[in-house]
Amino acid sequence: MESHSHDFKQNAARAVNDEQLRQALARAQDGFVGKRAEVIEQLPEFEQLREQGKTLRNHVLSNLDYYLERYEAAVEKHGGKVHWAETSEDAQKIVRDICKRVDAKLVIKGKSMISEEIALNEALEGDGLDVVESDLGEYILQLAKESPSHIIAPAIHKTKAQISDLFYNAHQELGYDKKLDTVPDLVNEARQVLRSRYLEADVGITGANFLVAETGSNIIVTNEGNGDLSCTLPRVHIVTASIDKVVPTLDDASALLRLLARSATGQEITSYTTFSTGPRRATDTDGPEEYHVVLVDNGRSKMLAGEFREMLRCIRCGACMNHCPVYGAIGGHSYGWVYPGPMGSVLTPNFLGLEEAGDLASACTLNGRCASVCPMKIRLPDLLREHRRRQFEARLVPKMAGYALAAWGFLAKRPKIYQSLTAVGMKIMGVIGRRKGRFRSLPLAASWTDTRDLPAPQGETFHNAWRRQRGGK
Repeated sequence: MESHSHDFKQNAARAVNDEQLRQALARAQDGFVGKRAEVIEQLPEFEQLREQGKTLRNHVLSNLDYYLERYEAAVEKHGGKVHWAETSEDAQKIVRDICKRVDAKLVIKGKSMISEEIALNEALEGDGLDVVESDLGEYILQLAKESPSHIIAPAIHKTKAQISDLFYNAHQELGYDKKLDTVPDLVNEARQVLRSRYLEADVGITGANFLVAETGSNIIVTNEGNGDLSCTLPRVHIVTASIDKVVPTLDDASALLRLLARSATGQEITSYTTFSTGPRRATDTDGPEEYHVVLVDNGRSKMLAGEFREMLRCIRCGACMNHCPVYGAIGGHSYGWVYPGPMGSVLTPNFLGLEEAGDLASACTLNGRCASVCPMKIRLPDLLREHRRRQFEARLVPKMAGYALAAWGFLAKRPKIYQSLTAVGMKIMGVIGRRKGRFRSLPLAASWTDTRDLPAPQGETFHNAWRRQRGGK
């Protein structure tokens, strides 16, 4: 699978010049934003549900050990097995060992962001296993040898023409020699290709939207039904999930499901909401012979004890990135790792370190749209500011940026000096820029003027203009 550089600036510069990416993102984002607004308008108690969801998730995080132990006991009561993985490597080893023990040859996978996080596909393929993604978006990216660029619509950056080319090149040897140009035809061809793979698979791997401590159930939501087939037809079902996915009861899960689909895809509920509880029983007509759950920590316990704890409330709906102007301009691959957009800009530095991913927090405009649409009311801009503060204190910012921030801090604490200097600066810039109305270049502002003009100020500060409009008050 193609890996992406963690150099955010380089990635973003390349993405803004990609015309196909721009077209694909514009079409998809307009749909997400519009549908979400419509379906929320039809639910008067949506804000009340958000507050309920926030309270519930905070309660779980405060009692996470208790609910995880309850969940483990419930899974084992129903004949399943829970495995605990502190790191990505631990999780990989657990899944690999299960596959080796059952002599697996083919693994079919439902959509799972945690499997992306722990690089599970690469680990299994390294053991010689045939790994097939069953989610249509993930399957497209597997053919393209790319990673997802969105957490709910992984192939959002692909155009229909690009997908048509991928299918034509990949499926010819299977007897599909016609190049398709409509979405229904492309979907139908993928369905036909994947159908036999479900029946041949030895192991099915899915993620988890929620884990229910009360019943030991795993809940996944999909619009394709591939998750149902991936967890039902193979003889072994493995669930990969992070420890923060647990909820106390089925009623609690129902409340969060009402928030999830509306925030993610603008649906009242997804086409399929699937509950899996243990292996096949004697009276069941189908289902796996073995049922395993791999609970992954991978740094979340550390977040639980720190300032970024509230980020663990996230239910992975993707609303923050759908409404983010930065994500809308550069797409998900620019962020350099599994989680893009505002939520990724908070999570990635926690998992990979500020040295590796510090630029992500600085890319945010802090406009606040992400926080306003987050169903869990996570204060994403505040968490990004905390990353910036830590980055500055650790002296990880460029020297010039550090000097500029230090100067700004000095002036911000001395408003009279600040206002005097800005008044002089605005007058000078207003006089110089009056003729053309814009600046094509400015000292210390090349990052802006290299790609766009800077409008010339009107010649006075906002404070002075506001005071003048209010008659000197």
